[in-house]
Amino acid sequence: MTRHFEQLLGELRANVVRMGSLVDEQVELGVRAIITNDLDLAASVIARDKEVDAFDNRIDQLCVGILATTQPVAIDLRLLMASIKINSELERIGDIAVNLAERVKALGAYQDFVQKAGIVDMALAARAMVKDAIDAFVNNDPALARHVLESDDRIDNLDAAMFSNMISEMRKDPRFIEPGAHIMMISRHVERLADHATNIAEDVIFLVMARVIKHQGGAERPLA
Repeated sequence: MTRHFEQLLGELRANVVRMGSLVDEQVELGVRAIITNDLDLAASVIARDKEVDAFDNRIDQLCVGILATTQPVAIDLRLLMASIKINSELERIGDIAVNLAERVKALGAYQDFVQKAGIVDMALAARAMVKDAIDAFVNNDPALARHVLESDDRIDNLDAAMFSNMISEMRKDPRFIEPGAHIMMISRHVERLADHATNIAEDVIFLVMARVIKHQGGAERPLA
């Protein structure tokens, strides 16, 4: 491996780590804005989305450059493939953080309802999954990645329960139709956060262990 190739891979990994840190903070701020109804926090999340997009473009360009000028194999090829996929997942997570922030103003008059709905616990659990998935990549930690995978069912169950609960609340009192609809959308965004975190965790296992678990029902199989 040439020194230039090592530098390119190092630059790629460093950019994915930095993007992961930025996106992790975006999610943390977006969730906190929902919990506290902080419009300034929400505005900061929306404003910083351009930084996430800039990282997305930078990482794409690095990956294309490496593919065009080198012939990576084994773990180097897996790092390249995982970086392409993780970059896409992080960009989508960043978009979801913005979606959460955009709901803050609409829920300003319904904070008691928000706190009682259970969406806070669900959002915190999904936010933890995102953080753990990013940490798993940073530290090459397949055990932490597997922990993320094991957490996904809980979020799916909470999303289903949230939908049923909001329908019930809206039927009982028409005043809850507007906030209930927003919370249902937040619940769906949070469920997607967990899905993207799960995808990153699967990519970490692919990178570190050379095992594919996508569409395997959690089972792992080695690369052919």
